[in-house]
Amino acid sequence: MTESGSGILWVVATPIGNLGDMSPRAVDTLRRATRIAAEDTRRTRALCTHFGISGVPLDALHAHSSGADVARVLEHLAAGADVALVTDAGTPLVSDPGDALVKACVDAGVRVVAIPGPSAVLCALAVSGLAGGGGFRFVGFIAREGSARHRAVGMIAQTPEPVVLFESPERTARTLRDLADAMPERPACVARELTKVYEETLRGTLAELAAREGDYRGEIVIVLGAWSPEEHADAIDDEAIDARIDHELETGAHAKTAAERVAAWSGRPKREIYERVVRRKSARKG
Repeated sequence: MTESGSGILWVVATPIGNLGDMSPRAVDTLRRATRIAAEDTRRTRALCTHFGISGVPLDALHAHSSGADVARVLEHLAAGADVALVTDAGTPLVSDPGDALVKACVDAGVRVVAIPGPSAVLCALAVSGLAGGGGFRFVGFIAREGSARHRAVGMIAQTPEPVVLFESPERTARTLRDLADAMPERPACVARELTKVYEETLRGTLAELAAREGDYRGEIVIVLGAWSPEEHADAIDDEAIDARIDHELETGAHAKTAAERVAAWSGRPKREIYERVVRRKSARKG
């Protein structure tokens, strides 16, 4: 317990696939906890059973949990209970629920302690060969559709540091195509089923990976290597930009969508590209 009499929130990392990666400290923490707040109580119950942990009540706390659910966990902590926060796999709060609870604990003066362990982000970065020895940007899952997706691709295209993102297997091929459309020569790695029996790492440029045939299965992490947006933008002249705008318009893209795609690909400001799109669209009509 903390000096204030409240319990401790333990933020516990669990395996991303291989149960052998569960640390002794994590097992001991779950065994000692008064309660466990879990993203999926069924999966956490199976994990606890595997490690012989029993008798610890489980509370659901996932991405769709309400403020009342967070408040209930905070009440347990205020009453002196030590609560372990876990997600389905990996480190909590890394593209997983739990942020609202941690913020509430910080605001309430409840002690928060990390129990470190597996992380798909760091595993993928480590095996990619693209870490670069410096910083990197983690963007989680990017938007699935529309302008938000175009903006996300544009932001990634303007990021010089290595970028790590998550993707579902059914959307991986499309995401690689969208990224390759903006940065075809950027080096990349697709890490699949990390720590599991069928672990696989695919490397190449985004264009090469986007052209790959076959389905993706399992948990996917995509790593993009360091990139020079300025050099890329300098290599694209106005003629090439106009040709790309014409191509987008010929495929039926709306002016805003065309501008977002071309801006992401060229590295030019979206406002500048939008004005060019409008002019060329008007010229086509005339």
